[in-house]
Amino acid sequence: MALGAISTCGVAKGSTLSNHAILTANILNPGSFMRSGNFGALQFRLKGKNSVFRYQICPLFLKEKGSPAPKTLVFAMQKESDESESCSSQSCIEDQLHLENKDGSCDPEVEVSSMTLSEAYLSQSAEMLGNQGNLLDKLKAVHLHILAMEQWNASRIQLCHRNYMVSATNLIHYLALKCLDVEQLKEDLSSIGLLNLETINPCVIANLTAGIQMLESLKSYPLSIKENAGGELSNQKSLDEQNKEEFIMDTMRKKASSNMKLLLGPLTDERTTHIMVTVGQEVTESETLITDILKGGATIIRINCAHGNPSNWSEIIRRVRRSSQMLEKPCRILMDLAGPKLRTGNMKAGPCVTKISPKKDAFGNTMLPAQVWLCHKGASSPAGHMSPDAILCIDSPEFLNKLQLGDTVRFRDARGKKRTLKICKRFPIFGGTAFMAECNRTAYVQSGTELYIKRRKGKYSAGEVVEVPSVEQFVRLKVGDLLIISRDSSIEQDELSEHTVDASRVTCPSSYLFDSVKPGEPIAFDDGKIWGVIQGTSASEIIVSITHASPRGTKLGPEKSINIPESNIRYEGLTTKDLIDLDFVAAHADMVGISFIRDVRDIVVLRAELEKRKLQNLGIVLKIETRSGFEKLPLLLLEAMKSPNPLGVMIARGDLAVECGWERLGDLQEEILSICSAAHVPVIWATQVLESLVKSGVPTRAELTDVANARRASCIMLNKGRLIVDAVSTLDTILRSKSTKMKAELKPLVLSSHLF
Repeated sequence: MALGAISTCGVAKGSTLSNHAILTANILNPGSFMRSGNFGALQFRLKGKNSVFRYQICPLFLKEKGSPAPKTLVFAMQKESDESESCSSQSCIEDQLHLENKDGSCDPEVEVSSMTLSEAYLSQSAEMLGNQGNLLDKLKAVHLHILAMEQWNASRIQLCHRNYMVSATNLIHYLALKCLDVEQLKEDLSSIGLLNLETINPCVIANLTAGIQMLESLKSYPLSIKENAGGELSNQKSLDEQNKEEFIMDTMRKKASSNMKLLLGPLTDERTTHIMVTVGQEVTESETLITDILKGGATIIRINCAHGNPSNWSEIIRRVRRSSQMLEKPCRILMDLAGPKLRTGNMKAGPCVTKISPKKDAFGNTMLPAQVWLCHKGASSPAGHMSPDAILCIDSPEFLNKLQLGDTVRFRDARGKKRTLKICKRFPIFGGTAFMAECNRTAYVQSGTELYIKRRKGKYSAGEVVEVPSVEQFVRLKVGDLLIISRDSSIEQDELSEHTVDASRVTCPSSYLFDSVKPGEPIAFDDGKIWGVIQGTSASEIIVSITHASPRGTKLGPEKSINIPESNIRYEGLTTKDLIDLDFVAAHADMVGISFIRDVRDIVVLRAELEKRKLQNLGIVLKIETRSGFEKLPLLLLEAMKSPNPLGVMIARGDLAVECGWERLGDLQEEILSICSAAHVPVIWATQVLESLVKSGVPTRAELTDVANARRASCIMLNKGRLIVDAVSTLDTILRSKSTKMKAELKPLVLSSHLF
């Protein structure tokens, strides 16, 4: 693979040559050379077994005719200590190697001398150069290696769209730097305060060039550039030629900012990071939720196509566009294609009953009555700050019109117990009136429950409770339990055979799961809350032994994720559902999220579908949530850069942690940020951001520091929840705070005299 190839670089500088000439060779393919400049025919052979990622500095030699001393040419090769991927290198230079001009004539002033260098000599020379060579030579060697890698991948860069040509080149520069062992060089540069190789990702070659120029300016050479031309590997003129206008630091920063604006939209306030909020069906049940979210600071709304249908999506988008226009706050829409995500199937619906529970103390005495929201059928949900314990929809608006503050509503619950509701507050809502009532005793209310109003003059028929949602079904799993995953969702629990009577059962509608797993492989459910090992498989069932769960058991319900990190899932590209949803996304959204990207072929299929629909302006967000997607991220970006579409990456930390391991997540997200920074691609930081705040109203300390760390990304995503509006406002406040402008609040330390 070209990105993993070792490149050697030979540079000759002669008085009759018009410019630098660089030739590169792939050690994995000794016969392959890429040529640039005005001469060719630089021939040498280097042998290698595998692609490697750790290098040392080794010399080649160049001498002018009549000059007694050869000039040193420097290139990078693998450290011999890496035995697992050792690269044997031997000199096989011919008796006389010539540098020829394009017309075929040899340059009379320059030749590469005949040398036979043993592997031991090369290692010895590399060690001497690494230990005794000056910092400038080391930095020049790194510079040359990066340029060689660029030349080797020139054809790949040329395939990128012109909008991404510079970014793709800088990505190649970054990858070339990452494959070198430059730890000592980092320490040397840091010790003199010159250059930090950890932070040069957005403009690699420009930073290296600037470092070389600064080191050269510190040297007290009396020689002019002309006098130095014959003996120096690089000079000021050649570095300026390499540091083309499109690779200067300011241009690269503007390119990264431009790519972010194209995908995510401009930010009109002092913030530098977007806020994205995932929404669902709850938006259509509230007239103010979207407006409150946008007021809080959200600039992007995300819809997951794995849930809902086009009718629901259309209503959500309509509300977003209306609120955005009304508030004069721009808001873009991202729609994630479901992809081949494995989920548990639907379960048999439970009873349509809801429980009303007042808060009680340790002795069972009621401390606070339960808050019950009464509204007409089809009314919007109460505002988020009210948080009732139960919502009851009444079929008759006339009944609600008769209610008055202080009334007592009586009913018999599902058990036949007599219960009452005390009307305490009245609220005007869209299309009618709603009430907040209090209930002092536990009650179970089901659809069809009749309500009555009792006043001094008698009892009045109040109405009937309707649309009580069914209780969500689940199975509770403990360590050691057996779980059967069935392909056929029509099989019910009571139809199990005798040998599986003690096993819980769930379904999975995707055939990918049954075609991919093998006994002994691990399997995870619900973002890693439950783990198991596959004990057996068949065409229609998988038997799993649970190895990790809560001591009291963990619930596993419908629509929960399934991960098989060590299995080879056999699928390519977009699913049939994705292609259908893509047409809707193209007509209504600004960006499309591509889930579970694993291979370059997935990007090829996506590009073909976008070209077929002529969607050059639709933003593309690659969701990195698999091990394969992370390992191939540079190749995925280069493939996606062949299209003009705005491009971004989402770090989907939920599935990524399950696929790659919890302990590696911190390093993975750092690496993704670095790669995307080098490619000038905006990053969306997702999964469990301020999750405790969204659900309970109080964030954890770890979540707050996670947000502070996430400010390096272009966008931070919040998942939906009961207190999402509060979470958006809190996140907006954090993002507006500028840590670099904060002043120290500590007073100067006063030392006591007795210490001296």
